[in-house]
Amino acid sequence: MASKLKIVIPVVLLLVAGGVYKFVLSKPEAAAKSKVHGSVYVLPKEFLVNLSEGRFAKLGVGLVISHSDHSIADALADKEAVKPPDGFGPLPQEAVIRDIVTDTLTDRADHDLISRQGRERLKKRIISAIDARTDVKVEDVLFTDVAVQ
Repeated sequence: MASKLKIVIPVVLLLVAGGVYKFVLSKPEAAAKSKVHGSVYVLPKEFLVNLSEGRFAKLGVGLVISHSDHSIADALADKEAVKPPDGFGPLPQEAVIRDIVTDTLTDRADHDLISRQGRERLKKRIISAIDARTDVKVEDVLFTDVAVQ
């Protein structure tokens, strides 16, 4: 019996010590961080823009809208709001954003949309223009589909 106690007591003490460490002394696990900071809103209608040298591009555009921007939720909650035309979504200033995207991309060289660095520069210009001309708080611009002809 004494030999069994010599084995059981250290095992029990190790289990208790492990439990105390796990629940009292160890740091809590960090919550998973979101990789996208905001809500993704894809503009429902594709863009067809003229590029330089007679080329054109067809692309889809999405916006990462800040969590602090409630314009879409407010528009959806407003029962008296005018229904947007076909091809447009609930974003109240969507027409202005479409205008900004079209103006920014029109007459650009094809390599501006083909190269990663060119797309990133265009995205920054679009974000800057949206910030200057609208009340929409955009964190990022996404080119969901790009075809250059």
